[in-house]
Amino acid sequence: MIDSFGSVKDIENKIIRTPLDPNLTFSDDPLRMMRAVRFASQLNFQITDETFKAIQENVHRLEIISKERIIEEFNKILLSSKPSRGILLLEEAGLLSQFLPQLLALQGVDYVDGHAHKDNYLHTLEVVNKIAMVNNNVWLLWAALLHDIAKPVTKRYDTEHGWTFHGHEFLGAKMVGKIFRDLKMPTNEKLKYVQKLVGLHLRPVALVEDNITDSAVRRLLFEAGDDIEDLMLLCEADVTSKNPNKVKRYLDNFQKVRQKLKEIEEKDKIRNWQPPIDGALIMKTFGLTPSETVGIIKTAIREAILDGIIENNYDAAYQLMLEEGKKMGLNCDEI
Repeated sequence: MIDSFGSVKDIENKIIRTPLDPNLTFSDDPLRMMRAVRFASQLNFQITDETFKAIQENVHRLEIISKERIIEEFNKILLSSKPSRGILLLEEAGLLSQFLPQLLALQGVDYVDGHAHKDNYLHTLEVVNKIAMVNNNVWLLWAALLHDIAKPVTKRYDTEHGWTFHGHEFLGAKMVGKIFRDLKMPTNEKLKYVQKLVGLHLRPVALVEDNITDSAVRRLLFEAGDDIEDLMLLCEADVTSKNPNKVKRYLDNFQKVRQKLKEIEEKDKIRNWQPPIDGALIMKTFGLTPSETVGIIKTAIREAILDGIIENNYDAAYQLMLEEGKKMGLNCDEI
């Protein structure tokens, strides 16, 4: 074997460089810049100064590459054993701003009256790393990457409560859709999955604060469905405090939530549950056509079961349907 470029030695020394002039290499195929970072992230190699400088000088060339090819490389970075290494390299090179500037908006710490919030960018990378240690589902990693994406636009300072980010989970779920569309990523079940986890990632914390009521647990099981375990993994990874006592308290609380989820699921079988009364029966009973009225009655039945007001069975749901119809002035022989 003839090694004209000293490649074997570079591999032994864990070095990444281009065999020819890096500026020419990256100009010919700008995706090679993403690939260099991906190799560095996957293999824990170092990019030479000359090669890295050429990446920084050619970042604008990435605009001629399709979003699909860029995301294919980025997903491989996310699936590295420590994704933050590759993401930080993308940031330093100037590549990250070319396709995911929303992530960079998380950077920085603001101070008001001596009160600061954490750097949400570094926090996010830590959450992604923690997920990568236990799970190789790239869409769960995307949920971790975007779980706080709306914090910059919801950030407020309140003299009584300090820094707040009210509603960032709901706005974040909406932002995920635009990001996925802009990056030409899947807009089917994968998008819905990421939006669901982003939108629900604060709920287990709220369960603890609300003393874990049965009705709240039923709602979470209903909304999370089969993704409840992934949601709990995300919530646990979201605990990045440097205070060990605080971390222990949060994780202990999440264990209580897990136990309650198990108990309610075994008792009520609410995961992926559908109410025992459907729209077709409501329309048949009251002689209705598809309408808002049908939806109102369906919602009333669902909410009553989730809140534990009626039992989760056909007879109880049917009786409530009749009562709701009577309130709305609907005609039925059984009313």
